[in-house]
Amino acid sequence: MERTTSSPAGSGGVPAQPSRRATSAVPRGRVARVAAWSAAHRKTALVAWIVFVALAIVLGGAAGTNTLEGSEDGNGQSARVDAIVEGTSFGERPTESLLVSEPDGGQVGAEAEQAAAALRSRAGALSEVTEVEGPIRSPDGTTLLVRAVLAVPADADSEQVDEIAHDAVPAVQAVTAAVQADHPGLRVEQVGGASLGRAADELIGEDFERAELTSVPVTLLILVVVFGALVAAAVPVLLALSAVGAAIGLSALASHIVPVGDLLSSVILLIGMAVGVDYSLFYVRREREERARGASPRDAIVRAAETAGHTVVVSGIAVIVAMSGLFLSGSGTFASFGIGTILVVAVAMLGSVTVLPALLALLGDKLDRPRIPFLHKRAGRAARIEARRTRESRFWGLLLRPVLAHPKAALAAAGGALLVLAMPVLGLKLGNTGMEDLPRSVPEVRAYDRLVSAFPSEHDAHTVVVASTSGQPLDRASVSAALSDLASTASQESDFASLEADDRPQAEFSRDGEVARIDVPINGSSQDREGKDTLEALRDRLGPASLDSLPGTTWGVTGDAAWTVDFIEVLKERLPIVLVFVLALTFLVLVASFRAPVVAAVAIGLNLLSVGAAYGVLVLVFQNTWAEGLLDFRSNGSVVSWLPLFSFVILFGLSMDYTVLVVSRVREALQHGASPQEAVRTGIVRTAGVVTSAAAIMIAVFAIFGTLHLLEFKQLGIGLAAAILLDATVVRAVLLPAALALLGDRAWGGPRWLGAKPVAPRPPAGGAEREPELVPAGA
Repeated sequence: MERTTSSPAGSGGVPAQPSRRATSAVPRGRVARVAAWSAAHRKTALVAWIVFVALAIVLGGAAGTNTLEGSEDGNGQSARVDAIVEGTSFGERPTESLLVSEPDGGQVGAEAEQAAAALRSRAGALSEVTEVEGPIRSPDGTTLLVRAVLAVPADADSEQVDEIAHDAVPAVQAVTAAVQADHPGLRVEQVGGASLGRAADELIGEDFERAELTSVPVTLLILVVVFGALVAAAVPVLLALSAVGAAIGLSALASHIVPVGDLLSSVILLIGMAVGVDYSLFYVRREREERARGASPRDAIVRAAETAGHTVVVSGIAVIVAMSGLFLSGSGTFASFGIGTILVVAVAMLGSVTVLPALLALLGDKLDRPRIPFLHKRAGRAARIEARRTRESRFWGLLLRPVLAHPKAALAAAGGALLVLAMPVLGLKLGNTGMEDLPRSVPEVRAYDRLVSAFPSEHDAHTVVVASTSGQPLDRASVSAALSDLASTASQESDFASLEADDRPQAEFSRDGEVARIDVPINGSSQDREGKDTLEALRDRLGPASLDSLPGTTWGVTGDAAWTVDFIEVLKERLPIVLVFVLALTFLVLVASFRAPVVAAVAIGLNLLSVGAAYGVLVLVFQNTWAEGLLDFRSNGSVVSWLPLFSFVILFGLSMDYTVLVVSRVREALQHGASPQEAVRTGIVRTAGVVTSAAAIMIAVFAIFGTLHLLEFKQLGIGLAAAILLDATVVRAVLLPAALALLGDRAWGGPRWLGAKPVAPRPPAGGAEREPELVPAGA
């Protein structure tokens, strides 16, 4: 048996309190037994974790990532049409547009013609260019256009075409830069699908490199403030980074079963850093608290596993259950996001209950080295406050006093405020990002703006595809005439681009002659009202009138607007299924943990309220223009179509972290004789430090993603940060304690078949309160 007397506790330099437990803690529950084994076999557990992470990274890198192709990522008619196009070849001709114009927007003259001629001759001499067209004068006379067709092998598939075009862009850009240097009085610029893609890739790469370089130091800084020691702060960060690395490797392996989206690694980093640090923080803070109470190092680890470790497992399962709902969405992107987040949460959860106890046992008192002056003393004082039953945080005590004294009023006021904040959701508009949403700091984006302004035929367009259903080549004459008639009729309507007869697009046929397509330009953006209205006109009126009479064919419309509309239709159809699935399974997880259906229902209701309020913040910020200067974005009047469902499952899982942690502490206090109000006060106050610290880290990481250039990640970061802020403050400090205090013992009742345990009898008035034995929730 062990007894701790006056040896240092090793947490914040706090002298250990005399232990009131005569025997070492016997591990109760699987989590505690795993932690006890890990602490006893610390080196074996640590080596096993390192080998696991290394293998995941190496094997994932060797296998490569199988990404979603265009049609695999779509829905409805657009996905069907995209699959037809991907199954044939049109002899792709990737083209770069080289523009010459006057800086003041005036009419181009002789010097501009010389510059255009130089572009034509120099680009034509490149091995990367197979053909040069132009120069073409714009209808308004302000721009000269030279088209450089990039050299692509005749038998290259679409993926190879993109790669070859991507690699050929720098050579053409060098020509553009040289001609610009020769004609400084003109504006010479370049834009095309390959150059825009390359610029977007560079922008995204720089963004995420900055996010990675910023999020780790910020997280480490917050943890240094929390723990007052560098080693203690570094442990959660290292575990989170290892979980992210392992999850990225495992997701690459999983991608060969279910293809994943291009943004999956970024999502894994975002969620992995937040969740991984949170889980480690919960465990380390509880272990330090137990040591400050006087527990031996081994007992502190076991008791932390029984409580905080149990909380981590329940929270992790809740997140995994919520994320599994994405597999019911019918979207390849959502399925890939589900795979990545489930993997990173599972790995982070596994690390926090296996290798983390081994690290704590291995480091011992070295965990608090090197100590940061002032911060270390502050952390030690916080540990003493959390460890002693006679002293608690004054701030949280004062904050909770009116809430517990008037729970009905607190519930009505805070709940009403969140409902008001959620009201803008009624005006939610979904859309997708397009070229107009990229920052104008990118030269290619500015060039694109001038291109579509000078040449209306270069506007956003719908692609109409006609395919043979007989396996025989199409009748070129009749199909070409029908598509030309369609384009001509469309150009006469206001929302379509008005084009002269010689500037209208022509039908293009695949090499086997079985598929034809034509681009129908529109005014404005494919993501605006014009994009949706013109799509409806093509699918419901113009297309049937021109194409239904073609025998042995099928036809459809695809493009950015079509992809968005079809995605939203499927989302509306599947959303109720996903919501019911996530809510039902989360309820079952919470009931299995707490054996209290009422508590589970309260937790779910409060989470729904905080998620709704976060959605309201998204609508207020991003569907309006008032925050554009503050957050450096251009509002397109909508929220990215995939964001509401994805953020719902993410937030619903993540917000359970705090709820499970707080409710576990409340249940502990109830099981040791506290009154309902006292138990609620104890649960909130005892978890105040760890929840505040964890929330600060999550908010900081998410807010960093809110500074990225891509609008979808800016919206995701701001939405998640707002939700965590509301959840950690209004929900945790007001709504949850008010609801539990109002319900009292009724919150913890349940049918016998659930295994519900009655709370312990109350001590007599004025009687001494017993020292809790720290029974884990749901044990």
